[in-house]
Amino acid sequence: MSQRQLKLGAFMRPVSIHTGAWRYPGAFPDANFNFAHYKRFIQTLERGRFDAFFMADHLALLNMPIEALKRSHTVSSFDPLTLLPALAAVTEHIGLIATASTTYNEPYHIARKFASLDHISGGRAGWNLVTTSNPDAALNFGQDEHMAHGERYQRAREFFDVVTGLWDGWADDALIRDVESGIFFDPARVKPLDHVGPEFKVRGPLNVARPIQGWPVIVQAGASEAGKQVAAETAEAVFAGVATLADGQRLYADIKGRMPALGRDPDHLKLLPGCFVVIGDTVAEAKAKRAHLDSLVHYDSAIASLSIALGTDASKFDPDAPLPPIPDTNASKSGRERAIALAEREGLTVRQLAQRLGGYAGLAMVGTPATIADEMEAWLEGRGADGFNIMFPWLPGGLDDFVERVVPELQRRGLFRREYEGRTLRENLGLPRPPNRLFPEA
Repeated sequence: MSQRQLKLGAFMRPVSIHTGAWRYPGAFPDANFNFAHYKRFIQTLERGRFDAFFMADHLALLNMPIEALKRSHTVSSFDPLTLLPALAAVTEHIGLIATASTTYNEPYHIARKFASLDHISGGRAGWNLVTTSNPDAALNFGQDEHMAHGERYQRAREFFDVVTGLWDGWADDALIRDVESGIFFDPARVKPLDHVGPEFKVRGPLNVARPIQGWPVIVQAGASEAGKQVAAETAEAVFAGVATLADGQRLYADIKGRMPALGRDPDHLKLLPGCFVVIGDTVAEAKAKRAHLDSLVHYDSAIASLSIALGTDASKFDPDAPLPPIPDTNASKSGRERAIALAEREGLTVRQLAQRLGGYAGLAMVGTPATIADEMEAWLEGRGADGFNIMFPWLPGGLDDFVERVVPELQRRGLFRREYEGRTLRENLGLPRPPNRLFPEA
């Protein structure tokens, strides 16, 4: 049996990242806005012993032309912090990770909501800390322009300190609930944060007790220099966008290599690349499924997806020429770099690159349960990943195939659990409970 085991999350954006997913034969076209479907999906994932259900979020419609947007199934979805408490009530073990932006929220709001989710779920909450890359989000929050990339990360770092400080404002033993004396809580075991910084002024304390896990698991994404540094300082799981094992190994070594100097154990961070999985009885059948799925992506959606990735309007480019030089922008730097690298690596024209991005252009494992398990094992043993955030090609079929066919193969090889290790997300990920910084003696 392998000494290391995979950690698996299910990345729901809201249910499939592929633009053609809702059109695939047998797919639920309304999968992303139907609670009964979500309940079915998460219970299937829990049966498959997945670590977490990862609910991505958007604070604006995708910034693409309406002719492209009208073809997107991601145009409407539930708010994650409304949906996940409902899903907590119909599950027992699987983690519940929600995206919440540090650019367009206040720390007190986020601290209170995630502390509540952690208590409601019995210790299964995770916070995907993001800075928001869509510039149109600014227009929904009273701002004319999107905050600059560097400023977003500077705000995010202080935001993290405030939120975690608020979680630490209650000692674990603060709630006495002594019926005889009539004392509900010990005031000496609750402290205000009294934070004053460049971005925030927050007194505290929070009006929710310390989360069951101490802190919900902190998840981050992005591979920019600023993103990697913030991840090394604060993240406990990283949702990475890497396309090759070599890329994964470089990112793995880079982020984890920064941690010892920061006083952190590299094993206390799990690198979980997004992985798009298509399964067939043969490799040829799996490739045919992928080809059919990709054929369902309209060019309007494809070129709009490329524009989002590059942070610039790609519709003006010659579709049958190579990608021209792309100027730096205020959009996601990691997404831009991945798209440019893909075009260079495979010699793609603008049209070909757009078609790939319109479906999914990142790490994909397309094959049989055995070949997919081979690839995952190579990434795990080669220190390219600690596991994966699985992206399903369509719902429910792609999810069912993975749980019913790939999970048993991974379990047979000793690469994945047969039973959950504990009741909290931290226990299942093998992460320690953070000490309380305001009550270090506790």
